Amino acid sequence: MRIAVVGAGSIGGYLGALLSAAGDDVTFIARGANLEAIRSRGMKVVTEDGREVIAKNVRVFSKMSEAGPHDTVLLTVKAHQVSAVAGDLHHLCDANTSIVTMQNGIPWWYFQRHGGQYEGTPVLAADPDGSIARAVDPARIIGTVVYPAAVLEAPGVVRVVEGKRFALGELDGSTTPRVQAIATRFTAAGFKAPISDNLRAEIWLKLLGNLAFNPISALTHATLQDLCRYPLTRELCVQMMTEAETIATKLGIAMRVGIERRIAGAEKVGAHKTSMLQDIEHGRPLEIEALVGAVIELGRLTGTPTPHIDSVYACTRLLAQTIVDAKGPA
Repeated sequence: MRIAVVGAGSIGGYLGALLSAAGDDVTFIARGANLEAIRSRGMKVVTEDGREVIAKNVRVFSKMSEAGPHDTVLLTVKAHQVSAVAGDLHHLCDANTSIVTMQNGIPWWYFQRHGGQYEGTPVLAADPDGSIARAVDPARIIGTVVYPAAVLEAPGVVRVVEGKRFALGELDGSTTPRVQAIATRFTAAGFKAPISDNLRAEIWLKLLGNLAFNPISALTHATLQDLCRYPLTRELCVQMMTEAETIATKLGIAMRVGIERRIAGAEKVGAHKTSMLQDIEHGRPLEIEALVGAVIELGRLTGTPTPHIDSVYACTRLLAQTIVDAKGPA
């Protein structure tokens, strides 16, 4: 399979390197030092057990227009980076290309091919001006919930913290030959790739954690283990998750894992820094809107109060602005 990876960060590098090692024709779209490292040395992944996978037979370009069409595009940039690349994705597509979205939080396409009273409702937190929805045909989209944790240790070098699971799903819940083909390639590369008939339920399951753990860790500089063990932050997580679960229920989502179990699972990950805390430490923009702002938006849509989420959102937005103003770590 010809696979283009847009965004050669931790998750994109992890996927691209292992898919290449499994025999797929992989192209990375990267920039800066990452592009040069992949071009000269390939993409290196250090797995959980210390095994090194170095994918040298990959192509890498800075511009999508140089790469040509592919069978599958893995869109692995963060949610707030999608609008900057969406307009160029067509360069990677022919009539049959699938675009696999791999952003955390509520995606811009959440209500596309959704059915019911909210069909087609835009998610403004994820796509404020509608430019992503205009650029990406929903018929191309396959959604994904990314469960692994990994870090980009150096240009072209990814270290996997834990996890191999990527849940895949068509937006309408159907099982199609194309999603089956992608799941087969993921499995051949060593990943777990279940096909979900209700991917939005998977989105909410992961979002309950991201919604609370990411901003609280960013504000406190605490690891998952620490914020789950400290009684006050643990209780704040419970309150935020409870508000979000109420919204999900009103949208027809039945949560299959309880809040206490979700927190206990995060605690077991140990002294891991969330992606938002890593971004704080490196002075990078924060993935606030898809993880937190979108939940507040859906709360307003469903008439659900979100006082705890609102408060954490306000503080995290100020922190993000401080980073912008400082042009580096706060």
